[in-house]
Amino acid sequence: MTESIFPARLGALTRSSSACLEMAHNLLSDRRPTLNLARLLACVVVLLWFLPDTTEAAPEAPAVTAFTDINVVPMDQERILTAQTVIVHDGTIVAIGRDVTIPAGARIVEGRGAWLSPGLADMHNHVDGANDLALQLSLGVTTMLNMGEARNSFVGRTRAAIARGNVPGPRAFAALAIDGSPQHGHLVVATAEDARATVQVAKANGYDFIKVYNNLSTEAFAALTTAAAEARIPVVGHGVTSVGLARQLKADQMLVAHAEEFFYTFFPTPGPADENTAPDVSEISAAIALIRRHDAFVVADLVTYGAIARQWGRPEVVEQYPASPEARFLAPGDRVSWAASGYARRSGSLDARRWFLDVFVNRMNAAGVHLLSGTDAPGIPGLVPGFALHQNLLALEAAGLSRFDALATATRNPGIFMARAHPGLPPFGTIAVGSCADLIVTSANPLEDLRTLSRPIGVMANRRWFTQSDLSALRERISTAYRNAELSDEPGEASRD
Repeated sequence: MTESIFPARLGALTRSSSACLEMAHNLLSDRRPTLNLARLLACVVVLLWFLPDTTEAAPEAPAVTAFTDINVVPMDQERILTAQTVIVHDGTIVAIGRDVTIPAGARIVEGRGAWLSPGLADMHNHVDGANDLALQLSLGVTTMLNMGEARNSFVGRTRAAIARGNVPGPRAFAALAIDGSPQHGHLVVATAEDARATVQVAKANGYDFIKVYNNLSTEAFAALTTAAAEARIPVVGHGVTSVGLARQLKADQMLVAHAEEFFYTFFPTPGPADENTAPDVSEISAAIALIRRHDAFVVADLVTYGAIARQWGRPEVVEQYPASPEARFLAPGDRVSWAASGYARRSGSLDARRWFLDVFVNRMNAAGVHLLSGTDAPGIPGLVPGFALHQNLLALEAAGLSRFDALATATRNPGIFMARAHPGLPPFGTIAVGSCADLIVTSANPLEDLRTLSRPIGVMANRRWFTQSDLSALRERISTAYRNAELSDEPGEASRD
C-alpha cells in the first residue's frame, strides 16, 4: 500500500492525547497550590483540535483510486480474479480487469499480489460510540446495523458524519427497538395506537428498521406491521411471545435477529425438568420450511450464544475477560457492565442448545436460507466490537459452513438483505462494477484462511482509504484513551465515547 491520507495526524493524536491525559491526571492529583495550569490548558486545546468534528470538511483525497496487481475475491460466487486492476471513482467501483486504463491523477494503491475482498458487515450490534465505530473500521467492518438503544445523536448526526467521511466508522443502519413492557429497557408500545404512532416517530427520525421485542402484544404487533408496511419501514427482531415466529414471518417480519429465537417462539417448549433442553434435530426441517416459505433472513450469531453458554453459571470465565488481548479496546463502562452481568450467576448448562444451533445454522445454510453475521457486541460479556465479527466467521466455519459461505454472511448476504429492505440503496457486499467501494485488503486469501481478515493491511470505506498504519493508529488511539480513562472515577462516561 503506497499512499496514506492522514496517518501523521492520527499518530500525533495518539502521542499528544497520551501525554496530555497523563499530565492532566498528574496535575489533578497534585495537592500543591502551584499547578502548571497553562500546560494543562494547552493540552486541552490540542486534544480538542484532534476530536472528531461533524462540521469539519472530509479529508481531501483524489476522486479516483486504482488498486493494481491485486487478487480480487468478488463474493458474487466462489472464485478468484487474479492480478486485477480495480478503479474506484467517488466511492463506487467503475472498472475491474487486467487491461484497465488508469485515469490521470488517480491515487495508485499497489497490491503487489495482496487480496481485495468486500468490506465486512455486522448486522446485529449495539455500537454507537465514536471509539467503537473506529475500532470496527480498523478491523475491516465497513457496514453495521445497530439493533436498538442507540443514542438519538448517533441516529441523527453521527451516521451522517460517517457517510460524509468526517468520522471514521462503518456505514451505519439503525433499528428502533420496541417492546410491550419496560422489562428489557426498550421503548414501551402498549397499544395499537402506540404502535401506529411509533412508526411515524421512527420514520421522522430516520430509522431504517423497527425491531420488535419479546413482550409486544398481539394487537400492537398487528398494528405495527400494517403501519410499517405503509411507511415502508421493514420490521425485524426477536420472537414475540404472544405472536410466535410463524405468525410474525407471515406478517412480513423480514429478519429474525438471532437464530436462537426459534428456541423461544417456534420449537416445542421444553419440560419443567430442564428449560434449557435442546429441541430434537428432527424439528429443524419445519423451521427451515417456514423461513423459506417467507424468504426471511436470519442472523446467525453463533458467537453470541456461544459466549453466553461459556459463561453460563461460570463466573470464572467472566473474570478472565479483562486479561484477553482485545480487552484493551473495551470501553471502561462496558468493562464494568460485563463484570455485573447475570449470565455467570445462572445455573445449569446451555451446551446442548449451543450444539443444536451449530446444526441448525449449518442446515439453514445448506437449504439456501440467507444468513447474516451479527454479534450483539458490546452488550454480551466477551464480545468486543469488530473482534467479535471475526470470531463469528470462525464459529460459522467450525459449524460446517464453507469459508465462502461463512464470509457471505458478512458480505454478499447483507447486501442482498439491504437491497430488499430499502430498494434504491447503492449496492454493496460484492466487488462488481457499480457497487460501493467498501473494501478490505489482506495479505492472504480469506477463502483459504478467514483469520487473515482480522489483520487488514488496508480498508476503503465512505470514499476514504485507510492504510495499515492508519488502522493501527486508530486502535492505538482507542487503547490509549481507555487506559487513561481507567484513572477516572466515572468509567461509565468513557463507555460511550
